[in-house]
Order: sequence, then C-alpha cells, then structure tokens
Amino acid sequence: MNEIIIGCDNAAVHYQAVIIKHLASLGVHAESVGCDSAEDSTYYPLIAGRLCERIIESGYTKKGILICGTGIGMAMTANKYKGIRAAVCHDIFSTQRSVLSNDANVMCLGERVIGIELAKLLVSQWVSLQYADGASTPKIEAIRQIEEKNFHAV
Repeated sequence: MNEIIIGCDNAAVHYQAVIIKHLASLGVHAESVGCDSAEDSTYYPLIAGRLCERIIESGYTKKGILICGTGIGMAMTANKYKGIRAAVCHDIFSTQRSVLSNDANVMCLGERVIGIELAKLLVSQWVSLQYADGASTPKIEAIRQIEEKNFHAV
C-alpha cells in the first residue's frame, strides 16, 4: 500500500500529523481530508464522509485512516457508507484481524484512548497487511449481501 487517505477531527490533529510523518517513513503517502488545526470545529461525521467518498471514488482501491477522540464515532459514521468496512483498532490483535478476517478498508484510532507509539505500531501493522481469500470470505460476502439489502439509493 503506497497511498492512504487520512482524516481527523480537532481532537486528533496532533496524532494525524505524527501518523502522516510515520506513514512517510514507511514509504506511504497520506492525503489528508481532515482538520488541520485544533480550532477547526468540523464535526467528525463530515470528515469521515469525505474520506469514505474518496475511497468510493477510487473504486475502493484506496484505504483510509480516521482519528478522533475514541475512534468510535468515526467508525460508526464510516460504516454508513456502502462498501466501507471500518474497524476501531486499539490493539495489535484487532488491528490484524480487521484486515485478515474482515478485509477492513478503514482503520479508526482514538487519540484519547491509545498512546502515539502504539498508534504508530498499529498503523505500521495495518498498512503491511493484505486480505487473502479464505475461511472469512463467505462471511464478508454475507456482509455485502446485508449491505445490498439495507442500503437504498436516494
């Protein structure tokens, strides 16, 4: 993975800056669609929406990282978009399983929940993983079927 879309609300501006630099050290370019100052009061659902729309526009070839105070609100919002599978990743096991078992295309982090060094470790792990067809494929297909049934065009 050599490009990530990243977004944060004003509660996570510091983490976003550190993670963008960390991604660069891994050879991954990060395009920010989030707040760039603590004074920016854009609501996190709007940031998550921007990021998800960019992923959808890419034909789901891009992945994203969303950061807010807990990661929960970002994940809840991101999962409202068709084809988005967002997971809150606050430990190494859930981070690995989000990709390996669930083919997550959006990682959500909470600045108020985990330290920056752990966040960098989790980001490194997440961008290095790739989903491979296997025992989880029918489960992911079930998610897609539920999505088709419940997402209606406006």
